[in-house]
Amino acid sequence: MADGSNAFDTNVTAAQSLTPTSQEKLKQFVARIEKLEEEKKALSTDLKEVYAEAKTLGFDTKALRGTIKFRKQDKQEREEQEAILELYLAALGDI
Repeated sequence: MADGSNAFDTNVTAAQSLTPTSQEKLKQFVARIEKLEEEKKALSTDLKEVYAEAKTLGFDTKALRGTIKFRKQDKQEREEQEAILELYLAALGDI
């Protein structure tokens, strides 16, 4: 910056202007977010292991993922997606 200050100095000044209560809240948010990120990573690993296990038993993981995605949708959303798919396939001459 032209006046010799930089973004770090501005951020330090902003942090110093937080009240002790705000600083504590900030620390709590950061700790919660970090904990959730760790949990998310662990869950992701668990999901990969379940899909790998299903694959070793002969299940098609791509179809399994599609089944999970399908079950997440409500009926109206599924019907809309199916209608769009049919429309696109018909336009391409595939049905």
